[in-house]
Amino acid sequence: MIRVFLLACLFLVGVAHAEPSDEMFEKLRNAPSDSEAHDVALDIWASWMESGSATVDVIMQRGVDAQTAGDIETARALYDRAILIKPDYSEAWNRRASIFLMEENYPEALRDLNEVLRLEPRHFGAWSGLGMMFEGMEAPHQALEAYREALVIYPRMQQALAAEKRLAKLTEGQGL
Repeated sequence: MIRVFLLACLFLVGVAHAEPSDEMFEKLRNAPSDSEAHDVALDIWASWMESGSATVDVIMQRGVDAQTAGDIETARALYDRAILIKPDYSEAWNRRASIFLMEENYPEALRDLNEVLRLEPRHFGAWSGLGMMFEGMEAPHQALEAYREALVIYPRMQQALAAEKRLAKLTEGQGL
């Protein structure tokens, strides 16, 4: 009986939101190799996928599965639902922003990315997404700025490093 009561309490309270720790971000910044940085980044992503709500976690996993399978409408509907249930959950906003980026719907992507960064300023994926959006809008200076923000958090992020190199040459020219 006590066991049933404890399980019921856990269900009502929900799962604790597992935000990445400051130590994880410190390890990411100081990782001695690309593979170690990648592993830490994956741990951070795993933390971001834990919303603190079992219901939202299931909805998000179904959204990711739908997006991976190419069912974008279903994925968006699921991310919309996750945001409706838990509007302070940054990863739901980020995943929906990724759909808007794929569709080149930049006003909606910008709104969602701003919300991600308001909720989690260290979200290197959102900074990178912002860089991609600005590149798509042919705003290389703003794109470079966004990629550099991602690199402050995740210095070995390959996509951001390549974009920084390309855009720095474009916007700042080549040194003599």
